[in-house]
Amino acid sequence: MKDFLTLAKERFSVRAFANRPVPAEVIRRILSAGQAAPTACNFQPQHVFVLQSEDALAKMRKCTKCHFDAPLGMLVCYDSRQSWKRKYDGQDSGWVDASIVATHMMMEAWDQGVGSTWVMYFIPEAVKTEFELPDHLVPVALLVMGYPAEDAPVNPLHYQSKPLEETVTYL
Repeated sequence: MKDFLTLAKERFSVRAFANRPVPAEVIRRILSAGQAAPTACNFQPQHVFVLQSEDALAKMRKCTKCHFDAPLGMLVCYDSRQSWKRKYDGQDSGWVDASIVATHMMMEAWDQGVGSTWVMYFIPEAVKTEFELPDHLVPVALLVMGYPAEDAPVNPLHYQSKPLEETVTYL
């Protein structure tokens, strides 16, 4: 088993997938990792749609060009009726909560040998229409997933990080 930092550094956005389904047990582990994610006040406002049928995947493809013909998708939303709101300015934690859930799922997917790419380049209205989402469900991310193709390229920018001195300030 790899330590978390190694896992985090090795994971990359996969944009080429093998023609191989992801087994139900692996999907369940990925979903369980999302369930374990921290959310504001533990309200757990997330709702995840597992897109695996041909119909669901066709709908996903209508909503984004960044589907990379993945054999699996996860539509991560939050329920605005359940998300915590900051009292003094009404800031909604739903976007952050759903993002943490999605990140946990992506890391567990990688640990299971499943690649993924976080897609925010989608048309929210199309997602709401195609998947018949009620107004209180807010789509945050499409995670396209599957086993990486043998020749799945790693984006060269993946290996570039700013020095910590540029992004961290000790006070």
